Amino acid sequence: MSKDTQQRIREQVTTHPVVLYMKGNPQFPQCGFSANAVRILNTLGVKELFTVDVLQDADIRQGIKEYANWPTIPQLYIKGEFVGGSDIMTEMYQNGELKQLL
Repeated sequence: MSKDTQQRIREQVTTHPVVLYMKGNPQFPQCGFSANAVRILNTLGVKELFTVDVLQDADIRQGIKEYANWPTIPQLYIKGEFVGGSDIMTEMYQNGELKQLL
């Protein structure tokens, strides 16, 4: 993977408070896990959500998996830190951890 891709990802996750790498966009998620992630963030009232549609950019799609060493999409970043995917988000939402992070 190119350094340019890693640099783009680093910029995205550090310049936006909440970043979600997903399939599709918040209005039209392209998979159930991405839809679940968006639903959780909406329920928690996240206003400044920056999303990246990995289906539109093959470099980012592969690069984000290597960036976090996490094989699946969606991926949530809060304040530059990798939080997790859909399952982890659901668990953290249910036990209140995600609300505290946000």
